[in-house]
Amino acid sequence: MDLTLKIWRQKGPEVKGKMVTYKVNDISEHMSFLEMMDVLNEQLINEGDEPVAFDHDCREGICGMCSLYINGEAHGPDRGITTCQLHMRKFNDGDTIYIEPFRAKAFPVIKDLVVDRTAFERIQQAGGFISVNTSGNTQDANAILIPKAAADEAMDAATCIGCGACVATCKNSSAMLFVGAKVSQYALLPQGRVEAADRVTKMVAQMDHEGFGNCTNTGACEIECPKEISLVNIARMNREFIKASLKG
Repeated sequence: MDLTLKIWRQKGPEVKGKMVTYKVNDISEHMSFLEMMDVLNEQLINEGDEPVAFDHDCREGICGMCSLYINGEAHGPDRGITTCQLHMRKFNDGDTIYIEPFRAKAFPVIKDLVVDRTAFERIQQAGGFISVNTSGNTQDANAILIPKAAADEAMDAATCIGCGACVATCKNSSAMLFVGAKVSQYALLPQGRVEAADRVTKMVAQMDHEGFGNCTNTGACEIECPKEISLVNIARMNREFIKASLKG
């Protein structure tokens, strides 16, 4: 395939960026999207140009680093996958592909397609954990009975990889699907109930502090989420937050 790529180039956070057009030829339909980007960068290096900066790590759909906005869609024109799992067979010979970073006030651009998503880490650090005494007196996990339905729902919420697709695709740049998933994975388990009120209060406060928008029930976040995290988790987070607020 021969393709035209229109890619966002930006040297740094304080520098004005712009779309730059590149041509790539002989791209195999069996390549992943990131392999195609590797071909482009090799071409740029050979021509003496600076390669395009983009995030990647595992390339197995696990880490969420490879977050790109492709043709107006987070992670590109497929569902239930990350960018590294997107293959070039989803495109046609002669296509023009627009590639941009995830755009949100809380995700400032570092360089080109790389954004700073440490806001998610700060939300997690605010309360997304369980304080457990590991001094040798811990209880065996199998001794705590948990209904299978609750365990399954908690596991579904825990599959969130924090890629930020929910934020990038939301018209309000809301992080509520991410926070809802992180709150839910603990709220559904007895080990997480002890700190539930404190957890949701702190995580929501940090989310607001980071500058993320609010949810208006559009549902785009669930559609674009590579792990198909359900909106049910946002509803659960809201219930947990209301309960915590009423308790003071």
